[in-house]
Amino acid sequence: MSVQISASDVNKLRQQTGAGMMDCKKALVEANGDFEAAIDYLRKKGAKVAASRQDRESNEGVIIAKATEDKKSGIVVEVNCETDFVAKNADFVAFAEAIADIALANQPATLDDLKALEIDGRKIADLLIDQTGKIGEKIEVSKYEVVKAEEVVAYIHGNYRLGVLVGLSASGAGVQEAGKDVAMQIAAMNPIAIDKDGVDQNTIEREIAIAKEQIIAEGKPAEMAEKIAQGKLNKFFKDTTLLNQEFVKDSSKSISQFLDSVSKGLTVTAFKRVQLGA
Repeated sequence: MSVQISASDVNKLRQQTGAGMMDCKKALVEANGDFEAAIDYLRKKGAKVAASRQDRESNEGVIIAKATEDKKSGIVVEVNCETDFVAKNADFVAFAEAIADIALANQPATLDDLKALEIDGRKIADLLIDQTGKIGEKIEVSKYEVVKAEEVVAYIHGNYRLGVLVGLSASGAGVQEAGKDVAMQIAAMNPIAIDKDGVDQNTIEREIAIAKEQIIAEGKPAEMAEKIAQGKLNKFFKDTTLLNQEFVKDSSKSISQFLDSVSKGLTVTAFKRVQLGA
C-alpha cells in the first residue's frame, strides 16, 4: 500500500534540501515517506547530475576575499558555476561566503584540504555535489589562496569578479587605507611580482631576447643591443612589478614611494590576485 505524500511534506523536504517540488515529491514516494531516505535519494540524484556535468565549463561564479579580525591573515576563494544568472543568485553567493568563512577560520594548506573541511557536519566536497544537483549546473571551488603578514587587506572588485589580498610589513595609522589603495592598484594593473627580485629568470631572459631582436631589427649595431636591452628591461620592471609601478591615484609617485609616505619603510610583503575565470 502506497504512502500518502502531503503537500506540506513535500514543502518541508524542499525547505530542507533546496530541491525542486517535483523532485521532492518523487523522492518521498520512492522512500515511502521516509524523510532521511528521501534526502539520500535526492543526494544520489544530485551526485548523478554532478557526474554528468563534469565536462561542462564553469567559468562564472564569485570571488570572495576576507581578512581575519586581527588583520594578520586573509584568504581568497573562487567558487564557480556555469552561468551569470546563478552567480548573481543570493543563495549561491551565501554558499560561497560560507566556504570562505570556513577557509578563513581554518586556513587549510591546499585546495583539497579546504574541500575536506566541514560545514554543519558535511564536507565541502559533498556540499558542492549537492549544490550541483540542486542548481543543475557544475559547482566547484577552483582557487584558494592565503596571505599572512603584519597587516593584511582583503578587497573584492567588480561585483565579486576579482579578489585581492595584500600583505604589508607593518600595521598602524593609515595602513589599512593605504593597503586598500594598493589592492585597487593590483586589481587594475595586474603586476606580475612585488619587485624585480620576484620576477622569474625565464621571464627576464625572454624580455631581453625580445628587446635585442627589436633593437637589431631597427638597424642599430649588435654591440649596442645589450645596453639598450637592459634599459628596456628596467622599463619592463617599472611597468609590471608592483612597488615600481606608478601609483594610479598619483602618477608622481611609485607604489614604493607612496607606501613610504604613509609610514617610513612600509612595503608590500605578499599579494594574491584572483580573477574570475582567469
